[in-house]
Amino acid sequence: MSVIKVLIPMSDYGHDPTETAVAFAAFKEARFEVQFATENGNTPACDKKLLEGFTQKLLGASKPTLEAYKDMCNTSEFKNPLSWSSPDFTLETYNLVYIPGGHDKGVRQLLDSAIIRTHLATYFPMTRKPSTRSVSAVCHGVQVLAEAEASDGKSILHKCTTTSLPTKFEQLAYWSTKVFMGDYYKTYGSGSANVEEVVRKRLENPDKQFKSSLIPKPFVVQDDTYNYLSARFPGDVQLLAEETIALVQSTMS
Repeated sequence: MSVIKVLIPMSDYGHDPTETAVAFAAFKEARFEVQFATENGNTPACDKKLLEGFTQKLLGASKPTLEAYKDMCNTSEFKNPLSWSSPDFTLETYNLVYIPGGHDKGVRQLLDSAIIRTHLATYFPMTRKPSTRSVSAVCHGVQVLAEAEASDGKSILHKCTTTSLPTKFEQLAYWSTKVFMGDYYKTYGSGSANVEEVVRKRLENPDKQFKSSLIPKPFVVQDDTYNYLSARFPGDVQLLAEETIALVQSTMS
């Protein structure tokens, strides 16, 4: 089997450690070749609130995830990311683009990037089956895809089946932590649209295309037309990684 190449685009700071490190560990175990990319090639860091202090103990990463994050931070791939704003950067050489999410406002560097949206608008159509290219995203990572537009101005997810962070999950997290964490769980601030709302607005038929589950057990959605998988939140990531690996390997066999 050919070497499978994976690109994980990130903001300089703020991504969810579970959504990043658990997936990275799974990809490496599957012997995928993984590279990271940040805007200017700076070494990224995940959300400290989920890694240390009382917020970690209350809301954050599990002990195995903390170990996985520590291991990831010590790798040459993580320490030496590419620059996704470099003129010669391209996604076209990768078999998989995996997009993690996060709540910290720092992730807006990736979410709002016109450069990343342009790269994804070029890459995503290449994942149309049959293809050796795939995309996988979780939580706010789905929003990055939803906001990327094709030449007709429609989202690249316009006709796709997808999930994302459910509004009820986001609202529950926001209101239950607002007293001691302020608007932390609202990446664009209090009163801003929920991730699900942003994604649904970009779909042709959201009631039919948007899939969700409020049951905590792992939940992953796979599109029928494109090699595209999506998930809701950190609790889905292990399954998302496993199904992503299986999908990518099947396209390369």
